[in-house]
Amino acid sequence: MSSLIPFLAVLALLVVYMLMKRSGQVSPKVAAEYLRNGAMVIDVRSLNEFESGHILQAYNMPVDRIDIIAPAAVKDRNKVLLLHCSTGARSALAKKKLEGLGYKNVFNLGSLERAGKIVMSR
Repeated sequence: MSSLIPFLAVLALLVVYMLMKRSGQVSPKVAAEYLRNGAMVIDVRSLNEFESGHILQAYNMPVDRIDIIAPAAVKDRNKVLLLHCSTGARSALAKKKLEGLGYKNVFNLGSLERAGKIVMSR
C-alpha cells in the first residue's frame, strides 16, 4: 500500500498538468461552430515554421509581429480569431496581445496538431 502512494502522487500531478495545459483553449465543438461561421485561423509560429507545414486556410502572423500585422489584416475587432502554434504557448501569448489591442473574440486552438484536427472535423 505504501508503494502505491508515490505512484498516485505522480498520477495526480500528471492529471493537474494536463488540465492546466488545456485551460484557456477553446473546445473543439465551439471552435468548429466558429469556423462554420467564418472565423479566421491564425498561425502565430515563425514564417519558417509556417512554410514547413501549415493548415491550408491559416494566415501566418508570427507572435512577435502580431501587434503590427493584425491591425492591418483584421480591421473588424469583433471578428472571431482562432490562434494556434506548435504547442499552444505562443498562441496564448498572442491571444493576450490581441485582446490588448481591442480584439473581442480571440480564442486559443492550442497546438498545430489539435488545431488541424479541429479544422478538418468541422
